[in-house]
Amino acid sequence: MRNEYFFRVAGLTFSVILPGGLDAETLLPSFRPFRCGECPEGERIFRLLADTRPFADDGKRAELLDESSNDMGHVCLLRIPGGYRTEISYGPMDGGAHLMTVDTAFDDATAFLRVEDPSVGEVLSSMLRILYAQAALGRDAVSVHASCASLKGRGYLFLGKSGTGKSTHSRQWLEAFPDCRLLNDDNPVLRIEDGMVSVYGTPWSGKTPCYRNERRPVAGIVRLQQSGTNRFTPLEGPEAFAALLPSCSAIRQDIRLHDELCRILIRVTEQVPVGRLECLPDREAAWLCFESLYVRDAKAREVRDGLPENGGL
Repeated sequence: MRNEYFFRVAGLTFSVILPGGLDAETLLPSFRPFRCGECPEGERIFRLLADTRPFADDGKRAELLDESSNDMGHVCLLRIPGGYRTEISYGPMDGGAHLMTVDTAFDDATAFLRVEDPSVGEVLSSMLRILYAQAALGRDAVSVHASCASLKGRGYLFLGKSGTGKSTHSRQWLEAFPDCRLLNDDNPVLRIEDGMVSVYGTPWSGKTPCYRNERRPVAGIVRLQQSGTNRFTPLEGPEAFAALLPSCSAIRQDIRLHDELCRILIRVTEQVPVGRLECLPDREAAWLCFESLYVRDAKAREVRDGLPENGGL
């Protein structure tokens, strides 16, 4: 007997079908706030069918596109006839890796899970994260490697290479501004809806358990750079685009997905203030970042709405 579970992230619904003996509540605890009822077939962006039987390799050619080790484990991405295959492992496994196969439309996938692995839940979550990031691109949504804070009803995203201090900068905001909350600490989603750019919390938040099913209009996006001083530089046009691109999740070797990603980012940078913050890990950096983005965001809204911006900081 199989059970189908539905989830909605950033307004996009997908489902996971698990065989008897596997339960989404146990395997995917961070997904609980995103659980929803069934949706019409045409509104579901993808379905992932989990299988506990061994993967039967058909012997067809598989081209290795990318290999990396990160918070999702050791991940190999391969192109296969008619789609892609992802292999994920957490540490050495005598039985081999977990595998996921998916078609080129990223709407129908099968996960071959090794249930004896204690990390099977984390693997399934990583597979869903990879699958969601590709399927969402065609719906004006992009998964971003960032930490996101919420203040005064608006969202602020902090980008940067691993180890740059994204989470540290978010903590500085939480300490500097009493009304500030963390929306997501690793993998929020940007989505353009009705001409507005919003940021959503997701079930994927890295090492910080922050799984908020919430949405905020985006007030600004900043790429962080460690420095001996605090300095904010506004970015526009190609510079703003280049600041966002490295932090976005997409299979770059897939021309369709890459084009979708670029199209979304161009629209985002046209509507949202973007900057680079050279900073120290201190509260002054948080204040400088907020003030710089708040002023630019207020001016942008004034122009867009044709009305003067009321109030101050």
